[in-house]
Order: sequence, then C-alpha cells, then structure tokens
Amino acid sequence: MSYRYETHLHTSQGSACATSTGAQQARQYAENWYTGIILTDHFYNGNTAADRNLPWPQWVEKFCAGYEQARAEGEKLGLDVFFGWEERFENAEFLIYGLDKTWLLAHPEVIKWQPREMYEQIHAAGGLMVQAHPFRRAWYIKEIQLFPNDVDAVEIVNAANAVTSPGSNAQAIEYAARHGLPGTGGSDAHRDEGYFGGMEFENRLTDIQDYVRAVKAGKGYEVIQREDVDGQV
Repeated sequence: MSYRYETHLHTSQGSACATSTGAQQARQYAENWYTGIILTDHFYNGNTAADRNLPWPQWVEKFCAGYEQARAEGEKLGLDVFFGWEERFENAEFLIYGLDKTWLLAHPEVIKWQPREMYEQIHAAGGLMVQAHPFRRAWYIKEIQLFPNDVDAVEIVNAANAVTSPGSNAQAIEYAARHGLPGTGGSDAHRDEGYFGGMEFENRLTDIQDYVRAVKAGKGYEVIQREDVDGQV
C-alpha cells in the first residue's frame, strides 16, 4: 500500500493566479484518492494574493488563509493537509517546507533573504528547500537560473510544466541526478486542472516533518511519473 500526496498546490486566498479556494482544493484531491496535500501558495516576492501594504502580522494571516481553510476541510474529509510556500527570486522559484505561521510571524526579514541565506536559515529552523520547476519556460522567466548548492532537492516532475514546457521535466530529472540531489514531484495546480501528480510514500505522513525527513534522505517514496504527466518521462 502507498500513500499519495500532492506537494505543490495553490489557493485563491494565497496566490493571485489561482482560482480554487483551499476548501475546493481539499475536496478535489480527496475525491481523487489522495491521502494528503501540501499547500504552497506564492509568497511575498512572488505572485501573492495577500496585500503587501498590510503590516507583517496581518499579511501573514491573509497569506495563510487558504491553507487554514483547506486544513479545516481536510479534517472533515480525512485528508492530511500540510503547510509550505513558494518564493520567487528573479528567475527561480523555491518550495519551502517544514516551517509554520508562528515561524513566519517571528521572521519578517524572510522577505529580504536571497537564496543562499534563505537556504541557511531554513536549514537552521529544521526546514526543507526545493527548487521548483527549474527548467520552466514562461514569459516572466528571462533566463534559467540553477542553485544546486543552495537546495536540498529538485522538483523533477511538475505536472503543469508537462503542458506548458514540454521536456522540462526530463531536463530536471537529468539535472538532479547529475548533482546527486533528491527529486520531488507535484502538480502545481491553481484550479481544477486535473493534473494530479505528486509523490507516493511507503508510510502515511504524520506531519510535515515526515515529508522533510523523507525528501532529505531521498527514500521512502516515489515521484509520480505518468505518461500524461510528462511524455518525456
């Protein structure tokens, strides 16, 4: 038996480019036999939906609203719901896992960190940093920027990329292998898109730290690599 988790997912409360609420996302994944989801809304320097003019405590509350709604819905459905976020640095984006709202409230300086400092600080706090869709091609990406020494892992299968950037998942798989980095997988869903990628674990995750430990170790899971996720895989 395996346990399927979505690891890259957005809500309309936290991401300006998403149209599904946290509750809607929780329901669609529960209906499609997922054990759990990790909400990774666009953070302060990305396409966030939270008003940056708000004082930091209020901004954090707004940013976390999609996750909190999804978690409440997940409790009704028996769906595990964990917290993360996706931050942008110029042409690269990173998925952060293992920290929570309390940590964010205590660290307003997080919005000023560059990748190296972010990596060091996230590690010091017991978190995980993953480069998301490293070979994505999009209007807002001027050049490919890679950070093999500043991440714990690489998102090697991004289901949305299979549609918008064909072949980019295959590049990510080769890149991660070349640098000896563990791979992760996620759908990057912003609405009811039906991508349904992610990761399958040997054991059910009890909390987000179980996810952090598994990815850092690079074992106990498999990345979903279906033909309809990326024909290159």
